[in-house]
Amino acid sequence: MIITRTPFRMSFFGGGTDMPEFFKEHGGAVLSTSFDKYCYVNVRHLPRFFDYSTELSYSKLERVTRIEDIEHPAVREAMKFLDMHELRLTYEADLPARSGLGTSSSFAVGMLNAFYALKGKYADKKRLADEAIYLERELCGEAGGWQDQIAASYGGLNVIRFDADGYRVSPVIVSAERKRALNENLMLFFTGFSRFSSDIQTATKKALSDKTAELREMCALVDEAEKILIHKESDLNEFGRMLDTSWQLKRGVSAKISTDSIDRLYADAKKAGALGGKLLGAGGGGFLLFYVEKERQAAVHTALSNLLHVPFTFENGGTTVIFYEPESYVAK
Repeated sequence: MIITRTPFRMSFFGGGTDMPEFFKEHGGAVLSTSFDKYCYVNVRHLPRFFDYSTELSYSKLERVTRIEDIEHPAVREAMKFLDMHELRLTYEADLPARSGLGTSSSFAVGMLNAFYALKGKYADKKRLADEAIYLERELCGEAGGWQDQIAASYGGLNVIRFDADGYRVSPVIVSAERKRALNENLMLFFTGFSRFSSDIQTATKKALSDKTAELREMCALVDEAEKILIHKESDLNEFGRMLDTSWQLKRGVSAKISTDSIDRLYADAKKAGALGGKLLGAGGGGFLLFYVEKERQAAVHTALSNLLHVPFTFENGGTTVIFYEPESYVAK
């Protein structure tokens, strides 16, 4: 039996520039972090005492005798890709899917990690990220960028840079005190509704050719934000104001990124004292992140009292196997 734990991520700056349709021509960059909310994938070989050969438990229960009959596209394609058979797979998570936190990619990374462990093989972070990108974008044909799979695999606070040759991950080296200060000035709220990011990403993909200037400006904010974090003498509050700038730019990329309800919630938070913020993920729903000075946080909490506030802490680990137990039954 294998259990993997894979973090979710929040992206601060550069979202949209991680789409290959953009970065292969213009380059791209994302500043993001993983945090202490996770998905767990439990995988073991299924004994042959049942009248089915594969059992999946996620938001629904699937029991099939042929891999081709699996409805979940990522599981089906991953099992075919890595030649996996006779499995029982269970998925659990701390936060809901389709909420802008890269949950589907965290699942893909965690599942691949579990499959390799079940085979008795080690896959490093880059291999897991690369194969999760291939799984979701090529084998499953889902629209979107590359940042989620990389963030889930590597973990930590990073700048991920993209170009025609691929990507590279650079950890943002800041003091523990400054990282804690940033963490304490961020507030995360769940809007209560979710969406399929691929639907939003498809619309964003169509708009890329017309929004090159906006995306380049969003990409440039990554370097500015990194400098604010690195240099202790910089005003950390400027990070929050830049979030507002980035959000306004992102809203201009596609009409599907925001909604009237989200705009009202954002305006309420700003009026209560938030310096800036953004909707996490592709857009359309999910989690709202705000930068709020401590003395203003109570007011923002009151202004958004109809939303669930979610405390969190940055984490550094990336995906990992947290439980491994050899089995007496091995599929032949």
